[in-house]
Amino acid sequence: MGISNIIFILIFAAAVLLFAKHVKFIVRNIKLGKDIDRSDRKDERLKLMIKVALGQSKMVKRPIAGILHIIVYVGFVIINLEVLEIIIDGIFGTHRVFSFLGPVYNGLIGSFEVLAILVALACLIFLIRRNILKIPRFHKPEMKGWPYTDANLILIFEILLMSAFLLMDAADYNLQQRGVDHYVKAGAYPVSVFLAPLLSGMSDSALIMFERGMWWFHIVGILGFLNYLPYSKHFHIILAFPNVYYSKLDPKGKLDNLESVKKEVELMMDPNADPFAAPAEPQGEPERFGAKDVFDLNWVQLMNAYSCTECGRCTSACPANITGKKLSPRKIMMDTRDRLEEVGKNIDSNGGEFKDDGKSLLRDYISEEEVLACTTCNACTEECPVNIDPVSIIIDLRRYLIMEESKAPQEWTMMLTNIENNGAPWQFSQADRLNWKNEA
Repeated sequence: MGISNIIFILIFAAAVLLFAKHVKFIVRNIKLGKDIDRSDRKDERLKLMIKVALGQSKMVKRPIAGILHIIVYVGFVIINLEVLEIIIDGIFGTHRVFSFLGPVYNGLIGSFEVLAILVALACLIFLIRRNILKIPRFHKPEMKGWPYTDANLILIFEILLMSAFLLMDAADYNLQQRGVDHYVKAGAYPVSVFLAPLLSGMSDSALIMFERGMWWFHIVGILGFLNYLPYSKHFHIILAFPNVYYSKLDPKGKLDNLESVKKEVELMMDPNADPFAAPAEPQGEPERFGAKDVFDLNWVQLMNAYSCTECGRCTSACPANITGKKLSPRKIMMDTRDRLEEVGKNIDSNGGEFKDDGKSLLRDYISEEEVLACTTCNACTEECPVNIDPVSIIIDLRRYLIMEESKAPQEWTMMLTNIENNGAPWQFSQADRLNWKNEA
C-alpha cells in the first residue's frame, strides 16, 4: 500500500466521521421537539415519499425549474455511483476496478458523461436565473447575505465537480490511447473525447499528474460537499425523504387540537361528568398553550425547518406576502432552523444542558406581525416540493400569543367574544340569529 493510498484512507475516514458528527448534532436538535405520532398509514406514507421525494412530482408544477432540478438531482446522484469505484481505487491503488464489466461499464461511463454535461448546463442556467434574470422569489429580504451566497456557491461547486470529472476522463482517454501502464482501455467517452485534444500536447508524466489532480479534486470535492450539506440548505437532499414520509396526511385545512383544551371540552360535554369534582393534579410544569420557542414545537416541525430548500415557492404563492405583508413562509422555516441551531450550540457549550439565553423563536426571530398576517390558506404547504408545513408553526405561535398572552387584534377579540357569548361571530344574540330570513 503506497503513501497516496494511506492519505486517501485518512481523508475518507475523517470526512465520514465529521459528517456523522454533524448529522448527530442535527438529529439531536430535531429530537428537542415534542413527541408526535406519525406512525399511522404506513403504505400511504411510503407511496407519498416515492412520488414526491423520489419522483419529484411537485417540482414540475413549475416546468422550467422543475425539469432543471430533476436533471441536477438525477445526474448528481447517478454520477456519484462512480464514487464507489473511486473509493475502491483509492484504497487499493487499482484503476477503474469495474472495467471488467466490459460493455456495461462502457455504457455506464458514457451515461455519466452525458449527465455530467447536463448537470453543468442546468447549474449554469440556475445561476443565470438567480443573478441575471433575478427571479423575484430569490431576492426577498430573508435571502440577503449567506442564503444568497450559499445558493450560488453550491451551483458553482457542482459545475466545478462536473468539469473535473470530464477533464479526468479526457486525460484518462489520452493515456489509454497512448498505452501508458496502469491505464487500461475501458469506458466510453462521448463528451470528454472532445476535450481530449486540449490535453494532447502534454507529456505522459504531465498528463498523469493532471489526471491524478482531477481525480483528487473530484473525490475530495465530493467529500467536502458531503460535509458542507449540514451547514447548507442542501441538507434537504437527505432529509427530503423522511420529511415527506412523516408529513401531514390529513386535509391541509384541518387544525390539530390542543390536547389539554380538548379534554376540558370533552369533560364539559360529558353528561355523566361531575362538575364539582376536583381536577387531577398536573404532573410537572403545566403545559404551555401554543409555542413560544423551538422546545414547544414537535419534532416533525423541527425536521421541516432543516428540510427547507429555500426555493421560495411558498413565499411566491403566499397571498399575505403578495399583498405586501411582512409574512414570508420561507422566512418562518429559516428562522426556526436558525433558532434551533442557536439552541443546539447553547446546549453543547453548557455540557448538554440548555441555559436560558433570554431569547425565543417568537419576537427574537419571528415577529407578531408575521404571525398575525397568515390567512391559513395553506398555499405554502401546497407549493412546497418536500411537503413542509409552515402553517402549523405559525398557528402554534399564534396560539401562544392569544391563549397565553391574550394578544390579538381588536377585531379578533370582538369576534372571539361574540362566539363565546352568542355562539356566532356576529354581535347579536342567538335568539336573533335567523331574523335575516324575515327581511326577504
